[in-house]
Amino acid sequence: MSVLSAHPSLKPAQLCCAANSPSQQRRHTLPASEFRCLTPEDAISVFEIEQEAFISVSGDCPLQMDQVRRFLELCPELSLGWFEEGRLVAFIIGSLWDQEKLTQDALILHKQEGTTVHIHVLAVAHIFSHQGKGSILMWRYLQYLGSLPYARRAILMCEDFLIPFYSKFGLKVLGPSEVTVGSLTFTEMHYPLQGHAFMRQDCWLVSCKELFGSRVCNFRKWKVGRLCVGNVIMKLTED
Repeated sequence: MSVLSAHPSLKPAQLCCAANSPSQQRRHTLPASEFRCLTPEDAISVFEIEQEAFISVSGDCPLQMDQVRRFLELCPELSLGWFEEGRLVAFIIGSLWDQEKLTQDALILHKQEGTTVHIHVLAVAHIFSHQGKGSILMWRYLQYLGSLPYARRAILMCEDFLIPFYSKFGLKVLGPSEVTVGSLTFTEMHYPLQGHAFMRQDCWLVSCKELFGSRVCNFRKWKVGRLCVGNVIMKLTED
C-alpha cells in the first residue's frame, strides 16, 4: 500500500481570483480542499488511483472495480475522499465486519450488523505522493469513525513493511492474518474506537489550559459542546 508519513498543515490553500475564462470560473467555485464520503459516481477515479498505487507494488488491487462500486453503494458513510479543486487525490474505503479476525469473506462482504470497521484500502494519487496526504487522511478517518455510535473498533491487514506507518496512528498488531492474496501474507492491526471522542476531549482540554490558564483550571467545570471532524472545531460550555 502506497502511503506517506509527512504531516503538513491542515489548512487548505486559498483559491486565486476568478478570471474571465469558463475553466477559471469553474475552478473558482470549487473548494480548494474538501473531505467527504465517496459516492458510486467516484468509483472510476477511485479505481484509477488504486491501480496507480498498487499494481506496480503488488501486481494487484485490494478492490476490483465492481467491489469499489458495491462498497460505495452499500456503505458510502464508511469511505472518505480528499478532493482538491474537485479532483480526488486520496481516499479510504471501509465496510462493517462482525468477527474478531478477518477472513477471506471480509474482502468482499459488508456485514450491516457488524461493529468493526474493516479498512480495505488507503491510497494516494501518484502525483500527490510525498506530501503527507496519506497520514492526514488516516487521522481524519479515525476521528470520523470515533463519532459513529455503532463503530467499536477498526481493523485492517497490511504487509509487514507498513506496520510502522499504521502504528503511529495508534493501531496495534493482532498477529498474522488468515487472509492471503496470491503469495502475499498480511498482519492484522486494530484500533479501539469506544471512548475515542472522550480521549480527544481530554487532550483538547489540556491544550485549553495552556491557552487560557486559570479559566480552565478545573477541567470538570467544562465540557465540549461541538466536535468537527478534521480540523477540530470545539465550543466550550460551562456546567
